[in-house]
Amino acid sequence: MKIYHSIKDFTTSKKTIVTLGTFDGVHIGHNAILDKICSAAQQENLESVILTFFPHPRLIVSNNYDIKLLNTMEEKSALLEKKGIQNFIIHPFDKIFSELSPREFVTQVLVEKLNIQKIIIGHDHKFGKDRAADFNDLINFGKEFGFEVEEISAQQINEVSVSSTKIRNSLLEGNIALANEYLGYPYVLTGNVVKGNQLGRTINFPTANIEIPEDYKLIPKNGVYVVKANVSNQSVFGMMNIGVKPTLGENKLSIEVHLLNFDKDIYNQKIQVSVLERLRDEQKFDSFEALKSQLELDKQNTIHYFENLK
Repeated sequence: MKIYHSIKDFTTSKKTIVTLGTFDGVHIGHNAILDKICSAAQQENLESVILTFFPHPRLIVSNNYDIKLLNTMEEKSALLEKKGIQNFIIHPFDKIFSELSPREFVTQVLVEKLNIQKIIIGHDHKFGKDRAADFNDLINFGKEFGFEVEEISAQQINEVSVSSTKIRNSLLEGNIALANEYLGYPYVLTGNVVKGNQLGRTINFPTANIEIPEDYKLIPKNGVYVVKANVSNQSVFGMMNIGVKPTLGENKLSIEVHLLNFDKDIYNQKIQVSVLERLRDEQKFDSFEALKSQLELDKQNTIHYFENLK
């Protein structure tokens, strides 16, 4: 899959089939749409294109809008590539772009830059300055400029919307099982390993402290989780704590992973953690001994989880 960070960078001699959207989570609710794009591209000899915008358009046009997303752009790109999408355009959304009229958007973006043959879009999609144009306007533009407009059904749109909402809510509630069911894969956290206070080493539970650069990434509810990590192209089982470490009297959120049977130096390396199951809430303990005893129990429960998968 080819990735472009601006519409200006995209070129193709072939006609394209395009859809627009955030595709946050690239979850099971998106499958019907993505399958439709990929199959149409193959059958009609078109290039498949997903056009998304970053930052989220509502963050630009609405001062009060705030949302945490299920994927970083890197995670989303990898998931879309697995689905078979050929081109992924991540266009910077700013005030200038938001001022494009509907006709300017169609002519300058869809026709001139994307060389569009077909667009698949929701019936409730709005576009152009102040979201002034709708699906019917797009059909009229299609007739004028010679491209086909196919509707994503209300049911499919609802499935996508409900799934995204349920996934976010489930993660914030700590229901990782339901979130993963809607995603169709384990929820992932990707970040860099940074130095922490290294107190874990003193109780024989060294941890990799993960720093996620993207502040828009949704972090699941505080607690202890069973995870599988990918680090240095190696899969390693482990357990992860998300929280503020109340036993130590801290109040800054941290993400720490204790990797089982792993003792390599991985500082400053990228790590990707798949969140598999939630073990318990974060707790405050009266002593380090009590904390260590609980961590031993968490470790045994983690080992049992993976043994039961065999």
